[in-house]
Amino acid sequence: MAPHEAIGTAGALRADPTALQAIAADFSSDQRAFKNVPWGKPMMWIFLVSDTFIFGSFLISYMTVRGSTQTPWPNTSEVFSLTLFGQSVPLLLIAIMTFVLISSSGTMALAVNYGYRKDRKTTFWLLVATAALGATFVGMQAFEWTKLIMEGVRPWGNPWGAAQFGSCFFMITGFHGTHVTIGVIFLIIVAAKVRRGDLDANRPGFLTGRRGNYEIVETMGLYWHFVDLVWVFIFAFFYLW
Repeated sequence: MAPHEAIGTAGALRADPTALQAIAADFSSDQRAFKNVPWGKPMMWIFLVSDTFIFGSFLISYMTVRGSTQTPWPNTSEVFSLTLFGQSVPLLLIAIMTFVLISSSGTMALAVNYGYRKDRKTTFWLLVATAALGATFVGMQAFEWTKLIMEGVRPWGNPWGAAQFGSCFFMITGFHGTHVTIGVIFLIIVAAKVRRGDLDANRPGFLTGRRGNYEIVETMGLYWHFVDLVWVFIFAFFYLW
């Protein structure tokens, strides 16, 4: 832009104050467009995206270690088998854990659905059911850890082959189990808020979100479905491979 053109533009802006208002309106249009968007959901999405990179790094590291080790990798079908009626059943406990966690996704989805219907009682019990299924999963994972520790698995070695197996197992399943445990705690908190009626329009409270909607239930659902989806990848890459 030539100097005289810049001077002319500045003069036009001073002469027409509505032009400055129009510019300010353009810059603030995004703020107006997203004024009614709850902050909880975008913040949860940002957290889940960052967590995806962490879980992805863990699984990529695991595949790299397993593909590069010269020592035979333990047979997961045998390591994670359970004896039932005198017969060794491969991956029985892992299959049950997977079924429990996937079922909890169904109850969580129903909780979100009934939350939007503002059915407080049904939403509460579905959240409780989801938390109970999540706690059951964590309990079975604790049993799995105890069983392998008693059999000699350590982060630095194991009796069946490659020493890296123990570190990969405890790192990946432990990190996921921590997420499930945190999710169970928050499910109980949200269920308590629903039971008290903190999410209803006519109920006063503190830090309960916007009155008259159950968006916190949906936000909790995003986290829970993410945890379930991550387990599907862990199940496929760590236990089935």
